[in-house]
Amino acid sequence: MAGQGSGGNVLAALCSFFIPGLGQLLQGRLMMAVVQFVLAGVLWFFLLGWLIHLWSIIDAARFDPGK
Repeated sequence: MAGQGSGGNVLAALCSFFIPGLGQLLQGRLMMAVVQFVLAGVLWFFLLGWLIHLWSIIDAARFDPGK
């Protein structure tokens, strides 16, 4: 079973680098993808979107489907 550090997680993290939540969507986590995308959009309005953007990348990279 693929886990943290797998090729799929690396691809998901790269996708989240460009669009917050896209990596989570690729991993099949629709609700987390929507939350991160919406939060990033709202917070970019206040110039704090980079926090959610960074969280999205790290979350996608560290996702363990076995948990």
